[in-house]
Amino acid sequence: MITSSVRETNIREFPLVKKGKVRDVYDLGDNYLFIATDRLSAFDVVMPDPIPEKGRVLTQISLFWFKVMEPIIGNHIVTSDFNDFPPELKAYKEMLDGRSMIVKKADPLPVECVVRGYISGSGWSSYKKSGEICGIPLPVGLIESERLPEPIFTPSTKAELGDHDENISFDQAVKLVGPEIAEKVKRLSIEIYKKGVEVAESLGIIVADTKFEFGMLNGELILIDEVLTPDSSRFWPKSDYRPGGSPKSYDKQYVRDYLSGLDWDKNPPGPSFPDFVIENTKTKYLEIMNLFLSSSYAR
Repeated sequence: MITSSVRETNIREFPLVKKGKVRDVYDLGDNYLFIATDRLSAFDVVMPDPIPEKGRVLTQISLFWFKVMEPIIGNHIVTSDFNDFPPELKAYKEMLDGRSMIVKKADPLPVECVVRGYISGSGWSSYKKSGEICGIPLPVGLIESERLPEPIFTPSTKAELGDHDENISFDQAVKLVGPEIAEKVKRLSIEIYKKGVEVAESLGIIVADTKFEFGMLNGELILIDEVLTPDSSRFWPKSDYRPGGSPKSYDKQYVRDYLSGLDWDKNPPGPSFPDFVIENTKTKYLEIMNLFLSSSYAR
């Protein structure tokens, strides 16, 4: 059953400073308002059909992981409690409650920090061509979705809306952020990933890969944007995992697989989804949210 969704936002009381693939960001003065809409992007193209509940799922999962990761690194959250939002936003309660947060004004790093524990997606495509991912040579003979000997850090560019992210080498990341920051985000990304793996595996979930974003605030590196969501990660149920193909998942790989079967060149505009794709995607997102939020780590 498809329910109402939030594809666009229009908050007149504050300026819109960024409209991303999924998030709309408003300037509140001292802080930003982050709103996770129900827009879905695949192959870096925003699809015409939203996925109901998706923004709420992304927000609640991110809040869960920000809390889990606090012993490792601080984050940008000021509050996600709508009761603490500015009075000018009270009229938007139905739209904002559960899918938005007020965050600190950090300066985002110009790289996305990808960690891969398994070989899938663009990493698998790269490996088939060159035996490497982002300049990192890998063992010969790996098969799709196989576990890697150790997690690897494979950064990418942060594309603007309408452009495609591109995998880059660590040396290229150094040129973008400097050697000290590059080494630090590499170490932190792998540490955060390993903690995520530990928690998810206790719930019967494999985190195949994920991407993080970091920002600078008062000279300190903090975790920003979203963390270990089905938009930014591949989640596979351990019980169904078999290397050698694209496993069953709790993320938007389902949508990617559907789109890959169409006659579409992966450039805008994206095709419309039939109802069953919208409903199945919504179900997968809600399932992984409920798994995380019902765990002992959420208490």
